[in-house]
Amino acid sequence: MSDLAQQHDLTLRQDYFADPSAWNALVDLLQDTFSIDINLQASFGGPDPSSMPSGYFDADGRCVANFSAFSMPMIINGRSVKAAGYQSGAVRPEWRGRGLYRDLMQRTFARTKAEGYELDLLLTDKPALYERYGFRALPQHVFIAQTAKPQQSGQTARQLSLETPDDVRLIKTLLQSRQPVSARFAVTRQTEMFLLNAGFNTAIRLTALGDDTVIAWTFDGATFWLLDVVGTTMPSLAAILSALDLEPDRIEICFSPDRLDCEVSLEPYEGYTMLMARGKAADDIAGPILLSPMAEF
Repeated sequence: MSDLAQQHDLTLRQDYFADPSAWNALVDLLQDTFSIDINLQASFGGPDPSSMPSGYFDADGRCVANFSAFSMPMIINGRSVKAAGYQSGAVRPEWRGRGLYRDLMQRTFARTKAEGYELDLLLTDKPALYERYGFRALPQHVFIAQTAKPQQSGQTARQLSLETPDDVRLIKTLLQSRQPVSARFAVTRQTEMFLLNAGFNTAIRLTALGDDTVIAWTFDGATFWLLDVVGTTMPSLAAILSALDLEPDRIEICFSPDRLDCEVSLEPYEGYTMLMARGKAADDIAGPILLSPMAEF
């Protein structure tokens, strides 16, 4: 038992996702804190098996504080990088100010360091909280593409549904064997967050081009947002637009587009959270970059 656990009559639990009651306690904590329901993951096969949760639980089994890490393999400037992402950091209001969150962070950071992760990534709206632990903000940009000339894709576009098991199987298969969307900065595997992000935002459309590519996108009638491309090869932007039968007024690419065969200009990304990094591989990250919304965590 940790000193904090003993002091506050709490139980420290790690790697507890196999216990349904503990998992549901975390679901409740994140629902109460952020109004998000991560239990949606049950529809897609459950949480990321690489997750490393650490949490404090009270005598009633409530999760009062949590901080989790998970494996987030990246490609950075053409090199595969063993990266960890940090998420699900929350403390119930009545338990704040007692050092629980700091303790969980330090435990988790020590664990990923011991397991040889060379890059740590997190998204936060409170960057000062993490700067003291060596994290620095990574500037991000949206890539504005020139309107592409129509180009025959030779592929049939088919709308997918997360409520259709065969469609979910196709998406998961392609996510496991995908070519990273960028050689500059991209995740190489992150199935659970892709599906969860798609489930959270009903505006996101998932379209299969043939049997080997899935496009994640949104469109408001004027602006086309290309969120991610999941496939064994990367089609050109022109081929994507032709397959989707779109001629938008504006095209925003929400990831580094070095594999899309298009010309772009840059605009600062103005999200409400900041991407932060630390570790020996952090200095290899050179802009301009943008983490796909489908990989947000």
